[in-house]
Amino acid sequence: MSRPMNDDEVLNELNKMVAFIRQEALEKAREIKVKADEEFAIEKAKLVKQEQLAIDAQYEKKLKGAQVSQKIAQSTLTNKSRLRLLHRREEHLQDLFSACRSQVVTLSSSDTNAYSEFLVGVLSQGFLYLMESSVVVHCRKSDATVVEDAASAAADQYKETSGRDINVDVKGTLSDDIAGGVKLVSGSGRITLDNTLDERLRLLEDRMLPEIRKDLFGPNENRKFYT
Repeated sequence: MSRPMNDDEVLNELNKMVAFIRQEALEKAREIKVKADEEFAIEKAKLVKQEQLAIDAQYEKKLKGAQVSQKIAQSTLTNKSRLRLLHRREEHLQDLFSACRSQVVTLSSSDTNAYSEFLVGVLSQGFLYLMESSVVVHCRKSDATVVEDAASAAADQYKETSGRDINVDVKGTLSDDIAGGVKLVSGSGRITLDNTLDERLRLLEDRMLPEIRKDLFGPNENRKFYT
């Protein structure tokens, strides 16, 4: 037959219950702490990853911006250098053409024999091209005499070649500022042949410019075809 517990036994049972409850509470607290630590670690890792991605994206954006700026700066510098080079090349070509023109002027002013031969040649060519009975020849006023002599010789050559006579009217109407040469106008006035030294030099410059550039500066790497 059971008997009622005395005070010591009741106290002992209460202590056991308190100890059990405390143990349960401690284990539950440990579980909560472990779970909280895990969730904290997961959230922390997530936040760190997000910040890392944001930093990487920001860095990538700044890097691309810096690369674009660098390319623009390099392109600008390259274009300036290219334009400066082209300008220097053009100056060199103009100096070359100026030197050529000076030599041409010297030919027409000092070497009268060579200049006369030139005039006879271009006049003969002009007469054969026009094939008319009369031609007006315009020249510098200072060249009137030498052109008249050359026109007479050219008319003889023209008759020998074509069997035709030609009447030549020499007029000193061209500016003395040009290098020399003549302009031929057909008797009908419809055809004009510019055989001045200035015009011939200009045509030669245009025709020879690609070859001169190649000889002076080498082939153009940006050009694939040549004529």
